[in-house]
Amino acid sequence: MNPWAALVIGGLCEVGFTTSLRYVDGFRNLPWVGVFLVAVSLSMGLLEYAGRSIALGTAYAVWAGIGAAGTALVGILIYGDPAGLPRLLLLIGLIGCIVGLKLTHA
Repeated sequence: MNPWAALVIGGLCEVGFTTSLRYVDGFRNLPWVGVFLVAVSLSMGLLEYAGRSIALGTAYAVWAGIGAAGTALVGILIYGDPAGLPRLLLLIGLIGCIVGLKLTHA
């Protein structure tokens, strides 16, 4: 698998595990605990894989940025979190930084 593809998928899995935290209920809601454990395992495994070929700082920044932006978008689109113009512009800036790291990666 391409390391960059693995990194993007890993970042999306991070969105899955952070979103599932909303439902684990102190780790008593076992189906959601299962979703969390699968998502966190995939996310970390794919980050580790990508980090073999991509500079560690770049890989982590991209992975964390995808997770942060994705989780914020899930909050806005699904849970009604605030979506004011400054917040949306900052999310666009974050996504731009992720793209920039990919484009400048040697």
